[in-house]
Amino acid sequence: MKFVPFVSLAVAAIRGQLQQEPFLEIVEGTSISIKCSHPNIKTGDFIHFYRQRQGQSPELIAVTAKAAKEVRAPKGRLTVSADRRSSALWLAGPRVGDAAVYYCALGAT
Repeated sequence: MKFVPFVSLAVAAIRGQLQQEPFLEIVEGTSISIKCSHPNIKTGDFIHFYRQRQGQSPELIAVTAKAAKEVRAPKGRLTVSADRRSSALWLAGPRVGDAAVYYCALGAT
């Protein structure tokens, strides 16, 4: 029997107008997209994605207003829909060390 590690990604929204999937579990190394819906985004709002590992403070991993942005750690890409009402954080190949709560938030930089 082959042991395949899983990566558990809990996701949460900081402001009430945001919506994300409550929990994702994937096989290590499998790419995944964490979607965030923000239909009430305001002019001037930036989209932030944070990661919080167990027992640690949240860390900012990506922020953008509307353009796609490469993410270094974990490797991936943050994209935003043309109308800015949704965004997605794509992780290229998450590892067990990337297991965390991922938050999306709106606000100024």
